[in-house]
Amino acid sequence: RFEFCEPAFVVGNCLEIASDSHQYDRIYCGAGVQKDYENYMKILLKVGGILVMPIEDQLTQILRTGQNTWESKNILAVSFAPLVQPNRNDNGKHDTVGLPPCAVRNLQDLARIYIRRTLRNFINEEMKAKGIAQKAPPKRKRRRCRRRRINTYVFVGNQLIPQPLDSEEDEKMEDDNKEEEDKDHSEALKPEEPPRNLLREKIMSLPLPESLKAYLTYYREK
Repeated sequence: RFEFCEPAFVVGNCLEIASDSHQYDRIYCGAGVQKDYENYMKILLKVGGILVMPIEDQLTQILRTGQNTWESKNILAVSFAPLVQPNRNDNGKHDTVGLPPCAVRNLQDLARIYIRRTLRNFINEEMKAKGIAQKAPPKRKRRRCRRRRINTYVFVGNQLIPQPLDSEEDEKMEDDNKEEEDKDHSEALKPEEPPRNLLREKIMSLPLPESLKAYLTYYREK
């Protein structure tokens, strides 16, 4: 459904990123950034990019509006462990961390993305023309019934002793709650039907070779 790129992971200290690294559209830092490294983190942003990081006990969102201009706003007060300080090797220099290069997708991937996007737009237009709203079904809320107890008093000798007693209405409500719980349990045991994948159905109906259909549906071996 989405054209997310495959993630690439690099192990290393983010304060030791190589100086020739490219810039990013979105950056999130999950540890407290010292004030000395604020500009270092901001330089990693592209113009128009957004950086979210905790700094001075405030979760801060920074938008880069130009080559030398940024807009900052505090989101909420937080408490994060600080970033690990860079380590120096035997020569007294930092071990730089190299990030994956920004590679352009090959023509096959771009064609697959474009075909899927075109089919998805057709499906959305058809559903809109039929008046079908694309909304997730709301979750069912269980009713909670309050039990009402009736206090009765019993005379024992010369003493008046209060004694709680369930009314007939309470018993009926208990039975209804049990029936509702049994119904919910039986519904939970029923196997859920998988949601209808209109995009996959559209692709499979095309007059294309099976191998190409499998590639368009992204069920392929790498």
